[in-house]
Amino acid sequence: MALNLKSLLFVSLFIALVAAPIAEATVPIRLIQIQGSVFCNLNGTMLVNGIASPPFSNALVQLRCGPANLIVSFAITDRDGVFSNLAVFPRNLSLTSLLSTCNLLVNTPLSRCNSTLPSVGRLRSPIRFIGNVTLGLNNILNVTIVGPVGFTLVA
Repeated sequence: MALNLKSLLFVSLFIALVAAPIAEATVPIRLIQIQGSVFCNLNGTMLVNGIASPPFSNALVQLRCGPANLIVSFAITDRDGVFSNLAVFPRNLSLTSLLSTCNLLVNTPLSRCNSTLPSVGRLRSPIRFIGNVTLGLNNILNVTIVGPVGFTLVA
């Protein structure tokens, strides 16, 4: 999945306002694009036993990080179950640290998309590296793209 139009506009505006004045200096932040899809079943996947699951629309997806499980970013899935958002981290945060300390949490009960599914518990997934996109004059801004490894139902 590529950066969506809203995210691209945000990044472009950020470059215009911040990156231009500092010219070739190092940008002190790391932008993380979080993206993926959630489907209405116990593991959030598109297929269950070869049968397509409906998308989980209007679900709150949070990026939570660190031992305190702090909410760093959030997005609402669209009608196709797709979510995408940007988060800002310190530049010195390593990708390994990000991937090992952050998880995605679907903080909307599954019963909201299907009344036969549990109302207790939430879908959770570790995150994985998808790729990088470099933007701006002199390629000054690097956006790291991450997404879910695979959701599971947790208490």
